[in-house]
Amino acid sequence: MPSLQVALDLMQLNRAVVIGREAVQGGAEWIEAGTPLIKSEGAEAVRTLRREFPGHRLVADTKTMDTGSFEVEIMAKAGADIVTVLGLADDATIDEAVKAGRKYGAEVMVDMINVPDRVARAREIEALGVSYICMHMGIDTQMRGEEPPIDVLRRIVSEVSIPVAVAGGITAENAGEYVEAGASIVIVGGAIVKTDDIEKAARDIVTSMSGARVDTDLARKYGEEDLFEAFGRVSTCNISDAFHKQGVMTGILPQSLKHRQKMVGRALTVQTTNGDWAKPVEAIDRAGRGDVLVVDVGGAPVAVWGELATHSAMNMGVAGIVIDGAIRDIDDIRDLGFPAFSRTVAPCAGEPKGYGGIGIEVTVGGQRVRTGDWIVGDESGIVVIPREMAVEVANRSLDVHERENRTREEIGRGSTLSKVNELAKWEPVK
Repeated sequence: MPSLQVALDLMQLNRAVVIGREAVQGGAEWIEAGTPLIKSEGAEAVRTLRREFPGHRLVADTKTMDTGSFEVEIMAKAGADIVTVLGLADDATIDEAVKAGRKYGAEVMVDMINVPDRVARAREIEALGVSYICMHMGIDTQMRGEEPPIDVLRRIVSEVSIPVAVAGGITAENAGEYVEAGASIVIVGGAIVKTDDIEKAARDIVTSMSGARVDTDLARKYGEEDLFEAFGRVSTCNISDAFHKQGVMTGILPQSLKHRQKMVGRALTVQTTNGDWAKPVEAIDRAGRGDVLVVDVGGAPVAVWGELATHSAMNMGVAGIVIDGAIRDIDDIRDLGFPAFSRTVAPCAGEPKGYGGIGIEVTVGGQRVRTGDWIVGDESGIVVIPREMAVEVANRSLDVHERENRTREEIGRGSTLSKVNELAKWEPVK
């Protein structure tokens, strides 16, 4: 039976220990001191995990690129059974790591992340005497919606005689597929450490590895065709955190949203002038189902949208409207349940003169918006996501959402936000 390795990719050692204990209760056999944990806590992380899990295989995920002998020595003396070296490293580095492992009682696993020809490199690495090969797809690559290629895993397994591990984007829903393809070690991080029930998450993955089908509510990695669903699962706050505060419109407020109502769609841009409602209304006829009209009025005070335009937009399946200017008939629009955001509300409307354009690049709430960009709005505000970055931002936002769920669970046990994140420890050194 293949082994489950839980990757403790956290900053805080205390949290890692708690999560590790619960993962072991769920069936994890191998414990990994993840790269972020080692960078955060140093060799002490490995020493602590060795004391906590004396009967389990302990992996120090150093991802060594140079000084192979020295880094293996450090980790082996700290208690690691296995130390990782990058497949991109020079053969001399891998050779030195293997020799040091024999001297100090540790095995070497070579991580194939970003290796161009993984099958050929796997053959070369096996000849250097390593104990394991890991086919690894990094988190940043996963965020673009990619998954570890099972066909490459099968080829590596067929070409080498040493055990092959697989890591990157593995959940209870797909773990069994990698075992079927020949993986001897299944390495899982986020699908365990970000959940509010660590033991159950680990148990579900072990069940999947045994060949049984498991369905979970964990967010998978999304592609272009799933962005409505992906953005619908997260808040604008999650997106802002994931997108490094980019894309947030300023001064544009929700005017008609009900509690927990959300707006998600692709932008159809409109540019017009103060009170000229011709182009916003004409844009309704050009909108596709699920589009969001984004109207640049330069913050002008006379309304360019109201109840009748809203009725028309809803008939065409428009998902909502964002106006850098004024809107009216808010009471009626709220009764209709149509998501509307604007800078101001005013009872006066202008005349349909037809100035401006549709589908052109505009600036709304201080953000550049192009037709086809993604617009997400909720009670906290509006975020615009460039269309070429939408898949990555959606997946990173889901990652933020899931990590917050884990933090919320720890707070629910009686901790505090400050304690969970060890804020005092991580304040800048003065």
